[in-house]
Amino acid sequence: MIVGVGSGSTVVYAVERLVERVKNEKLNIKCIPTSYQSQLLIINGGLTLTSLAFEEKIDVTIDGADEVDPGLNLIKGGGACHVQEKFVAYNSEKLVIIVDYRKVSKQLGTVWDKGIPIEVIPSALQPVQRKLKKLGSIKCDVRMGGSAKAGPVVTDNSNFVIDAIFGPIQNPAELNMKLQSIPGVVDTGLFIKMATEAFVGKEDGDVYSFSNNNAQTQLDFVEQGQ
Repeated sequence: MIVGVGSGSTVVYAVERLVERVKNEKLNIKCIPTSYQSQLLIINGGLTLTSLAFEEKIDVTIDGADEVDPGLNLIKGGGACHVQEKFVAYNSEKLVIIVDYRKVSKQLGTVWDKGIPIEVIPSALQPVQRKLKKLGSIKCDVRMGGSAKAGPVVTDNSNFVIDAIFGPIQNPAELNMKLQSIPGVVDTGLFIKMATEAFVGKEDGDVYSFSNNNAQTQLDFVEQGQ
C-alpha cells in the first residue's frame, strides 16, 4: 500500500505504531509525507519514502485535525502544513483522521478559536488581510514564530500563514470557496468533505469512530460532553 503520513503531534503516535507493524508483520508499504516533519518521521522510522511524482494514487492517508464537525469537515493548519496535507488528502482513496475528544464540535469555529489558517504569498499579505476583513473576519493576523523564530512563521512552501477568525462558521464550503478565490491565497485550512472516517480518543482512553454514514454518533458524543 501507499500510505500518506500527516503532520502534527498526534501523527507521531500513528507513525510509531506503523513502524511497529511494518517490523512485526513485514508489511510492504511506501509512505508519502505531508511536511518536512512527517518526512523525517518516515526516514527516522526506517520506512520507505516515496512521492506523488512516482505514485499514481495513495491508498490511505492518516492525519490529525484541529477541529472536526459531524459532517467530517475539518479545520487543519495549526502546524502550518495544511497546503501539502490537502494536496496529499486530495490524491488519497481514503483520508482517516485521528483526534482526541477536545477536537470535536457541532460547528466549525467553536472549538478551534484561533482562526482558519490561510497560506498566503508574502507579497500579497496586506491585500489579502484587507479582503478578509471585508468578508467578515474579526481578526486576521499573520502567524508569528514566537520564541523559536523572529518574525512570521514560514511554511514548507516559503509562504506566510494568516489565522483568520470568523467565529462559528455557518457554511464552511461557501466560506472556503470565497477564501480560495482571493488572489494571493495559496489554500486554506478548511477541508470540506475530504475525510472518510474519524477516530476519536475519549478522556477515559476509549476510542470511537464515525463516518458520514453515522454522523449522529458524533453529535451524541458532543452533546454528552464525551
